[in-house]
Amino acid sequence: MNHTPRTRTVVSCTLLVIALGAGGTACSGGGNPLTAKPYDATDQLSFTGPAAEGKKADPDKPLEVTAEDGRITDVTAVDATGRYLTGELSADGSRWHSTSPLAADARYTVRVSTEDGDGAPGRKVLTFVTSKPTTKKRLQVSLGPDSGMYGVGQPVTAKLDKPVSDRAQRALVERSLRVDSVPAVQGAWHWVDDKELHYRPKDYWPAHATVQVHSDLDGVKIGDRLWGAKSKPLKLTIGDSVIAVTDASAHSMTVYKNGEEINQIPVTTGKPGFETRNGVKVVLGKEYYVRMRSSTVGIAEGSSDSYDLPVYYATRVTWSGEYVHAAPWSTGSQGYANVSHGCTGMSTSNAEWFFNHVETGDVVKVVNSQGNTMEPFGNGFGDWNLAWQKWRSGSALVADTPDGPSPSERARLRPESL
Repeated sequence: MNHTPRTRTVVSCTLLVIALGAGGTACSGGGNPLTAKPYDATDQLSFTGPAAEGKKADPDKPLEVTAEDGRITDVTAVDATGRYLTGELSADGSRWHSTSPLAADARYTVRVSTEDGDGAPGRKVLTFVTSKPTTKKRLQVSLGPDSGMYGVGQPVTAKLDKPVSDRAQRALVERSLRVDSVPAVQGAWHWVDDKELHYRPKDYWPAHATVQVHSDLDGVKIGDRLWGAKSKPLKLTIGDSVIAVTDASAHSMTVYKNGEEINQIPVTTGKPGFETRNGVKVVLGKEYYVRMRSSTVGIAEGSSDSYDLPVYYATRVTWSGEYVHAAPWSTGSQGYANVSHGCTGMSTSNAEWFFNHVETGDVVKVVNSQGNTMEPFGNGFGDWNLAWQKWRSGSALVADTPDGPSPSERARLRPESL
């Protein structure tokens, strides 16, 4: 016997208003109405407001869906680029509302599922287009580094062309910056300052991982008269795990590849007054030849510590001029004493070997030096010198507590950000 539902579920939106059938069923005997094909409510569709007049919807207004009869069971809203609009459904299923801003100048598809009083399913799919923002002020995000091959220590960077200091706005920006890796890792963004964020995993990237980064900020309202702009995505391919550990007190560097020791090199590090920084540094680049002059680091010309030397096989680890490089003038001290002005020196043949076996993003760690610890930011990538809990506290999505995010924050976080 065929029958129609005794009630209809009416779904209305602040942008669009829909009269939505809760679902007709065809059943016989003891059939389960929940397995029936959802009722097609096309004939009940009606519009009011801007959409009915053929105008574009205002992206400043949230999307709301309400059920006058029955209840809403699910709502998904996604734009043409694949960005999902997050939302919350009331416990009784009477109302769903968006919790993230709509993008401007975007086309959305909304799928609403309902149930009537008999449990019969209803479904409606609708589309709408949002208007362009009224302001030309845009927030541009530059993702880095450039796409390519990197070592396991390479952080991801996001540089903003305008400052963002408000925590809620920071959270919106952060949620829109997507980092997806295969294999998946536990990672988080950290705000360096109002115009820069870094992303790193809890531990180094897995060897041979693939990391893809993109921004979903395009067309999203961030603040009063400020909207997100398009950003160029990037893809990082992680190479072998290459980690060099220099023991300054033992005057030795041990190089590991994928967990296996592959070389041990006698070295010299910074002498008293010029001690090499302790901690983790990341290879910034390699230069076959560098002219090193003491005047560039504040040492007066003509003093006992001044120098002006051609240096070969120079692997840079700080922007201020710390390298791992060939130092043929100090081979007698390598393995025995620290006599450099802060760099890690080794024989020319060892420096050439090191130069040929490391790449940008590989890890150089110094231990047992009498120097300070590498600063986290501003002089290269010292990101790994922050403990994981401290790193996560720099996220606008994570509460600054030993236990990490609150339950509500945890629910909003993407899996790769926990």
